[in-house]
Amino acid sequence: MNTPIRDGRPRFTGVSTYQDSLGRFSFRYPSDWNQFELTEDREGVLFSPEDDEPQTYFAAWVSKLEANVVAEDLDTLREGIEAGLAQLAGCEVEVAKDDLLGNMVKLERTYTFEEAGVVRKRRVWTLYVDTWRIVLVWQGSSVEEYAYWLPMGNYSFATFEIPEALWFATDRDLKAF
Repeated sequence: MNTPIRDGRPRFTGVSTYQDSLGRFSFRYPSDWNQFELTEDREGVLFSPEDDEPQTYFAAWVSKLEANVVAEDLDTLREGIEAGLAQLAGCEVEVAKDDLLGNMVKLERTYTFEEAGVVRKRRVWTLYVDTWRIVLVWQGSSVEEYAYWLPMGNYSFATFEIPEALWFATDRDLKAF
């Protein structure tokens, strides 16, 4: 495992940009973090300061949906997210925020949960962009590790971008034509 500098906050030693191979999203991350491939059912990537068995990480993946998602689907999507969180042991939601921008739906949740006898903390954005679901996850192996590495996680969230073509696909005014 990389040895973190514990005399304050972690420090960036460099920054790299991850670009989805099909151009559906990009974000920046600490260049000295380790890159991992996701399981076969998730098309994306995971970066972690840990070099094996990462439990502190920033991950992003994308899934193709069978139908277009529109703003009116928010209640159904919210119910699905809440049902999923209810399956996590000891889950306590700290932040629940839902946003609409045209037909783009963004559900944000920050929560703690128990896994393998440890309380972990996680922040998740689930974005529904036309026919795509894009998920961003920042997780700490513990509540303390979440807080320690939070500047790096926040940086990756802040630099996340989707291409203009996907923004236009969610524009309600353009869809009317």
